[in-house]
Order: sequence, then C-alpha cells, then structure tokens
Amino acid sequence: MGFEVIKEKYAGSIKEVVIGKGDKAVKVGGETCLPFYLFEGEMPNKPKIAMEVWDMEPPEWPDAAKEPFKDCLSDPAKWAKKCVDEYGAEIIALQLKSTDPNDKNASAEEAVQTVKKVLEAVDVPIIVWGSGNVDKDAEVLKKVAEECEGANLAIGPIEEKNHKAIGASVIGFNHVGIASSPIDVNLAKQINILLENLGLPLDRVLIDPTTGGLGYGLEYAYSVMERIRLAAMTFGDDKLQLPIVNNLGPEVWKCKEAKQTVDEAPLLGDPERRAILMECVAAICYLVAGSDILILRHPESVRLIRTFIDLLIDGGSATDIAGIEKRLPEVEVDYASLAPEPDLTIEEEKEKKPEVKKEAAPPKVEKKEEKPKEEKPKEEKAPPKVEKPVEAKKEEKVEEKAPPKEEEKPAVAPAAAAAVAIDEAKLASLIKEEVRKALKELGFEKKEEEKKMKEEEKVKAEEEKLKEEEEAKKKEQELIEKLKKEEEALKEKIKKIREEEKEVEVKFPEVPEKPLFRMMMMVDKMHRREKKAA
Repeated sequence: MGFEVIKEKYAGSIKEVVIGKGDKAVKVGGETCLPFYLFEGEMPNKPKIAMEVWDMEPPEWPDAAKEPFKDCLSDPAKWAKKCVDEYGAEIIALQLKSTDPNDKNASAEEAVQTVKKVLEAVDVPIIVWGSGNVDKDAEVLKKVAEECEGANLAIGPIEEKNHKAIGASVIGFNHVGIASSPIDVNLAKQINILLENLGLPLDRVLIDPTTGGLGYGLEYAYSVMERIRLAAMTFGDDKLQLPIVNNLGPEVWKCKEAKQTVDEAPLLGDPERRAILMECVAAICYLVAGSDILILRHPESVRLIRTFIDLLIDGGSATDIAGIEKRLPEVEVDYASLAPEPDLTIEEEKEKKPEVKKEAAPPKVEKKEEKPKEEKPKEEKAPPKVEKPVEAKKEEKVEEKAPPKEEEKPAVAPAAAAAVAIDEAKLASLIKEEVRKALKELGFEKKEEEKKMKEEEKVKAEEEKLKEEEEAKKKEQELIEKLKKEEEALKEKIKKIREEEKEVEVKFPEVPEKPLFRMMMMVDKMHRREKKAA
C-alpha cells in the first residue's frame, strides 16, 4: 500500500477582510486550514507584509534601522513612498507616535493632516496605529476615521475602554477595526463580541493579540495566537474566525540586543545582521502561529520574509535567495583575542591530586584507632601474669635474668594504663565543663530556663483557669438554688392569699326612694355581679 496522509477536517474557516480601495486593495484571511497546512485545506490569500512609517523622526533607532530611510525620516509621506516604490511594500503601517501624551502630544488635527499626506503619496492600503494611550487614541482615531471617510483604513488599536468611541466612528465612516487585547484568548473574544454588539460586522475586524519581541514575550504571544487559531478552526468559534495582525517591528527593534554596538557586545557579532535576523526569526514564528499581516521595519527583513512565504506556499529552493545586504560598513571582531587562554596544567593537576590523598589520609586514621584498642586488653591481662616469676626464682637460679624482663613489661603497662584512664576521665570532665561554658555563652541554658518558666506559667495559668471555672460553677449553682427557694416561697404565699381571699360584701348607702336613683343603683349591682362571675 502507498503512503496515505492523515488529514484533519476543520469545523470552521477564517473570514476574509479587505483593506484599502481600488486595484491595490488587499485581501487577508480566508484560510480553511492551519497555517501552511496546504495538504488539508487552502490559503487563498498569502500573509501580507506591512512596512512601518512614523509620523515623526525616530529618536532612539539604531543606525542599522535608520540607514535605509536616512533621507526621509522626517517626512512621513516621502518615507511611505520610498517603502512602496523601492522596497515593494504592500501595506503601509503609519505609527502615530507623535500623539503620545508622554512625548510630543500632537493634536488630532495634526495627525489627520499626516494621514492625508500619506494617502496622497501612496495608493496601497494604510494601517493607522495609535500611540497606545486609551484616551488620546479615542480622540485621535475618531477624528482620523471621520476625516478619511471612504479610504477603508485599518484603524487601531481598539481596546475595551475606548471601543465605543473608536468603534462607532469605524462603523459610521466605513473602515476596518483592529481589536486589541492583552495576550489572552478570552479577552480577544470579548472585544470582538463588544464590537459586534456595537454594530461592526466581524468581516471588518482584525485581531491584535499583542505582540512580543524575540526573547521578550514572543512565546506568550505565540501560544495565545495558536489557541485562537485552534478555537476558530477545530472548535468553530465564529467570534475568533478573524485574520490576525502583528505589530512586530517596534517590539523587536526596541530590544537591548538589537541596539547594542560592537563595543558593547562584541561576542554577538555584527549589529546590523543581528537585528535583521532577530526580526526575521520573530516574523517566521508569528507566521507559523497564524499571522495574516506582519508589520516589519527593515527592508532586508521584508525581502527575506516575503521569499519565505513564497517558498512555503509555492515551493522552491532557498539556495537561490541572496544573503543579507549590508548598508553599513563591515564590522570585524577579533574573536581570537576575546577567547580565554588555554589552560595547559589540567593534566598535571590530575596526576598530583591522587598521590596527595593516598599518602596523607591513611596514617592519620590508623594512629588514632590503634592506640585505645591495643592498650585496653593489656590493662586487664597484666595483673594475673605477675605470679609466674616468683616460682621460677625458687627452682632455678640460672633463669632469674629472663623472668624479670618479662615482669618489667607488665609492671609498666598497668601504671601507664591507669595514667591514660585518669587522663581520659579528666579530659571528659574538662570537655563537659567547656561545653557547659560554651552553652552558657551561647545562651542555651537561659533558653532552657525560659522554656521551663514558660511551661510552669502555662501550668499555673491552666490551674487558675480551672479554679475560676469551678468557682463560677459553684456561684451559678448557688444562684439557681436561691432562685428555686424564692420561687417556692412565692408559690406558697400565692396559695395562702388565694385561700384567705373572701368575698367582700359591698354595702351601698341608702338612697332616697326615688325611681331614677334606684334604677342606677340596681344597674351598678348587676355590673359588679357580672365581674365577679367572670
């Protein structure tokens, strides 16, 4: 059997969004598969590259970034025209950096004039990117959308806090909105829903998931883009089936490594090639994650990434692509002088180390262990051997010289052993005393005493609590008994009162025998009888 490619079927597809007008209008999106998985679906529109243009002269760009545009950095219209005519830019991304309140704080009217000049200079689609300040972007981008009606600009970033102001102007004047969220899938979906509820169709929305530079958050942005694309394709989430735009150029070129010179970082090589390659590597990562529009800065990065896209979609060999064309003078780094000197004494040190260890370590250990083990048995066996030389003296006179030599050895041994034993006892006592002194100096005894005091105080406190509880219980019982006695006394009194109660006859004064008075007295008697009966 032949090899069969297992293909995944996707539940959704990416919506197609149009930017610009006329013949140079650009379509992005429309994919029915994951990025460059052409064996499973189609990518009718290749990912597009936009070249960034600032509305002011960049103050902190490195020489490598300034060199291709050194004759037009102060003129945005001329700069944009050079990007289109010389470097083949398909889209211009106009960065409104001068409107930042923390910088020049240019007005909305000045920004509108700059956008109009760029629109007149080029015929390709334009992305208008604000300063990132929520309140100022709402003011500026709203005015730009109003004054450039019908140009079909891509306007952003639109955030949750200013989506109503910018979104309404994008809807009213027929532009495309760039929905920006801070590296989160749920927040990206939420801003899309808010714009749709406001009345902006999703086929006029681009997703900006927030872009990080190489080594400065790229992995976070990559993972979020991957999850957005999987949710859109595999799970069919229609709120995320939108093209993605990455404002990559500013993020890469503001990194420390892209700005460092040869003197500052000689081991990183040529600064110009280094920065261009950083931008290219980051761009490739975002393309593989699902980017539809990449905003780049350097012309060489644009050329290399464009050829990379063509090779992935159309096929071909990368060997035909020319290398990076330098514009700055060649930089030479003497790596030999920067390299550390070789250490030739490593082998000699390895030979010496084992000899020193084997000779020095064993003798010290053996001396300490042998002395106590050999002397202790001699101390016990020495006294019983003293009786033998006494019998030898009586029997033979010739053998008297040999035994005393044998006797002298054991005679000396017990004395030495006793001395050693005494010394050990003294040493043990001295060590204990020194340990106690050291503990006193360190304050361990005080701590132990404090612990004991605390324990005693705890015990006393517990005893006092128990006593107080017992006394309280006794008082409660006494009060209960008193109350019971009082209740019984009251009950007895009540019984006595009830027994002693007698009906008291009320004698009414004699009233003259007149009919009205007699009637009143009779009524009064009747009422009283009724009360008693009740």
